Formats: sequence, C-alpha cells, structure tokens
Amino acid sequence: TSFAWSGLSYQEQLSGGQAPLLYGLSVLVVFLCLAALYESWSIPLAVLLVIPLGLVGAVIAVWARGLENNIFFQVGLLTTMGLAAKNAILIVEFAELAHHEGKNAWDAALEAARLRFRPILMTSLAFIAGVIPLAIATGAGAQSRVAIGTAVIGGMTTATVLAVFLVPLFFLSILRLFGKDKPAGPAAATEVPA
Repeated sequence: TSFAWSGLSYQEQLSGGQAPLLYGLSVLVVFLCLAALYESWSIPLAVLLVIPLGLVGAVIAVWARGLENNIFFQVGLLTTMGLAAKNAILIVEFAELAHHEGKNAWDAALEAARLRFRPILMTSLAFIAGVIPLAIATGAGAQSRVAIGTAVIGGMTTATVLAVFLVPLFFLSILRLFGKDKPAGPAAATEVPA
C-alpha cells in the first residue's frame, strides 16, 4: 500500500518550499520601494530591522496556541511583514523629515516616535480588534482563519509595542553607521564653528 497527498494537503506540500523565496522577495521589494522613497540605500534598513520583531511575535503566538506551520500561517507572516514595516515607515519618515530640517538625529528620532505614537497605537489596536474574529473562529474552515488571525495578532502586537521604542534606535544607529547623523537642513547651515 502507498499513499499520496491530495487536495489542500497536496497544495500545501507544493508551496511549502516556496515560502522562504517569497519572504526574501517581499523584503527585497519593500527595501527597493523604501530606497526609492528615501533616496537612500541606508535609511530603509531602519524600517526593515523591525520586520523580525513582528515575525517572532507571530511565531510565538502560533506556538502558544498549539497551531501548525501551514500555508495559512505563512500568509499571516507575509501580512505581518507588511504591517510591521508600515508602522516603522511612519516613524522613520517623520524622523528623516525632522533631520533634514536641521534637528540632530537623536532629537529627530525621539520627536518622530512621540508624534507618531498615538496614530500607530490607534491603527494597530483597531487592526488587532478587527482580526480577533479570525483568531477565535469556529465552524467550517476555521482552522485557516484561526492560523491567519493568530499570526497577525501576535506579530502586530509585538511589532507595535517594540517598534515604537526600537525604530528610533534603529534610525539613529543607521545614521551613525553610515555617517549621516549630522543635520543637513537650515539649522546646520547657521551653526558657527567654535
């Protein structure tokens, strides 16, 4: 006797090997879009550094609920990657703007985190509240909805809580690493050397 995968199980087996490629491709596309947006190859790294935080949260949430690593969980991971980057983009964009207006990198990063804290928190909480029905679904097809909902809730919770504190540090570290931590705006031009 022998057995063969069929139906949804067969499709999961076929797509299982493609997940790492899709994750890498999605991170590359996000990086290239951000590089075009910021006109810099280094600043997008501050955004991308938050993605692993969301992925860790998603994995922990799925593991804590005893769910499997299936295609639906992997869709949740891709969703988490995009949403975690969105929150980081809000902070980095404001920090970059303040830095170009002449603020030093530290003040720009702190001001951006302070100004964007409430909008990030409100949108993240609204999203998490909207996904709760997926995470507690019952009935036919509930396993797929529970996997996606749990992954996204775990990822968004972790990414939101940690990103508000760590993205300013990532931004500052990237600027210092690449030597761009000096203000480039009007305030920099008016400074008089001692």
